[in-house]
Amino acid sequence: MPLLSPRPSHKMSTKSSHFYTVEVGDTRFTILKRYQNLKPIGSGAQGIVCAAYDTVTQQNVAIKKLSRPFQNVTHAKRAYREFKLMKLVNHKNIIGLLNAFTPQKSLEDFLDLYIVMELMDANLCQVINMDLDHERMSYLLYQMLCGIKHLHLAGIIHRDLKPSNIVVRSDCTLKILDFGLARSAGTSFMMTPYVVTRYYRAPEVILGMGYKENVDIWSVGCIMGEMIRGGVLFPGTDHIDQWNKIIEQLGTPTADFMRRLQPTVRNYVENRPRYAGYSFDRLFPDVLFPAESTDSNRLRASQARDLLSKMLVIDQEKRISVDDALLHPYINVWYDESEVNAPPPGAWDHTVDEREHTVDQWKELIYQEVIDYERTHNTLGPGGVAAAARGGAGGVSGSDNANVDGNDEVMASASAGRR
Repeated sequence: MPLLSPRPSHKMSTKSSHFYTVEVGDTRFTILKRYQNLKPIGSGAQGIVCAAYDTVTQQNVAIKKLSRPFQNVTHAKRAYREFKLMKLVNHKNIIGLLNAFTPQKSLEDFLDLYIVMELMDANLCQVINMDLDHERMSYLLYQMLCGIKHLHLAGIIHRDLKPSNIVVRSDCTLKILDFGLARSAGTSFMMTPYVVTRYYRAPEVILGMGYKENVDIWSVGCIMGEMIRGGVLFPGTDHIDQWNKIIEQLGTPTADFMRRLQPTVRNYVENRPRYAGYSFDRLFPDVLFPAESTDSNRLRASQARDLLSKMLVIDQEKRISVDDALLHPYINVWYDESEVNAPPPGAWDHTVDEREHTVDQWKELIYQEVIDYERTHNTLGPGGVAAAARGGAGGVSGSDNANVDGNDEVMASASAGRR
């Protein structure tokens, strides 16, 4: 039986007084009072995302509710990894963590984690349907590569790059989000092939070969190709059909590639019909590209096609690296040393990917991460002391919220994208 003590009761009410509950669609949000005017903007397996107004910073933000993130081991590990990585990375082309909190007062009561992020105007799915010129296409790709390089500097592979988890503003700034599937490079066990949304899944992932950093480059190539064609490049209905779609267009890989496959996989791949594939001139003819720019450093369809031909390479040993992609003529017009070689992320604990815990152990780990964040950040805003609700150390100054982007805009229609 819990002890009847006025002190814990006072602490609990102190925390509770900073929260309110609101229904958003079919989901109940119990959030800090600083966040008002919630509107749903997306949902997924891990939870729902709302736009909201932060009355403290007077900015619009996105709030992701991870509802019962520890309901099973898979969800729990993903939530833990995502939150840890968001706390770690710091780059203008990766979505920023502005705040995090839980309304629950103890580990026993812990149910929900709320993550507050920068609010963007649209995701890349919407942008792909717009009429992009070379400058905007090139600039979007440059920013993707800068964000990816920042992750790779910490030995972190995103693994799930796709248009829906790349977000943009109407001024063409871009940020990568959703690190729940990100995994560090060099882990010792076989990485699962069922992690990346199928259409953007690299050959080495489909074939269970294990992979390295440039698995993300294949995904960027698929996204770039989709921008040019206006449709998915390899729309496989399952992983076998996905492989067939790839080789039909790019050709059957070499014998050297085949030798690196596991025997059972090699047997299957070698017994598929052989395809010569098509040239990139035929796969991506000039008519699909925007008009060439008119300035002296004009970007051309031929440059874009050359970059595509280096990204969409079945053999990862021959695929372009992120560093070389950033130096490619179609990309390097935007090259800025401070963006390309920004300070690397803090040290990432590579053992996270090898840990096996029970659901209750993951729950405790996630809860501890939230409590540590609340103790070291002023989650309530200036004048509030979040940690006092649990009797911990006082919150730091309100300047911790100064990394909110002053240019955050009100959520806009995807059609507001610029031509």
